Amino acid sequence: MTTPVLLTPVEARVLATLMEKARTVPDSYPLTLNSLLLGCNQKTSREPLMELTESEVSSAVDTLREAGLVHETTGGRTTKFTHNAQRGIGVPEQSAVLLGLLMLRGPQTSAELRLNAERWYRFADTSSVEGFLEEMQDRREEKGGPLVIKLDRAPGAREQRWAHLLCGPVDANAAVTSRMAGTGSSASADLQARVAQLEAELTELRTTVQKLCAELGMSQPGQG
Repeated sequence: MTTPVLLTPVEARVLATLMEKARTVPDSYPLTLNSLLLGCNQKTSREPLMELTESEVSSAVDTLREAGLVHETTGGRTTKFTHNAQRGIGVPEQSAVLLGLLMLRGPQTSAELRLNAERWYRFADTSSVEGFLEEMQDRREEKGGPLVIKLDRAPGAREQRWAHLLCGPVDANAAVTSRMAGTGSSASADLQARVAQLEAELTELRTTVQKLCAELGMSQPGQG
């Protein structure tokens, strides 16, 4: 029987970052420890955001290397790292891509996964994404057991989301709450940005009206 892969959140972020950079910036791959740290802590395409230290990333790399999921290359003055996720976990390329995206971006619908995978792998359609997800969900125990789970539909959501199980069982309620909180924070930030933009436009409009009134020798509106 294959031993199930069980990662910490930090190890999952490190492994998925290596998987991402191998496909999106192949000219900069393998990654140095510093490049890997920057990739783990970047503010885009990450859920949740992390502020890892160099020692945390280095420790995660050591554990992943012992598990056969990361390899170290020494061709040059600086040590660099590559991933071995597909072979180490024992899945086809398409499944590895989906696992990498779930580790980096958190639970997603099959449609979101297909869109986010564009730079990694081009799936023919959403149904093909679902096929690989279902295959990983139904993975037999002798092969290590399920790798993903389909979460219950969140309130107000049209589609169900998928989550990976590489860090152990997923608390579906916590995942839904986190998603709703994130959506609320995003909407609030968008509203604040919109209000700030309108206030700036209003100030600019008032200045223009004042200049026109001064040039025409007219009193400003409201000061008759």
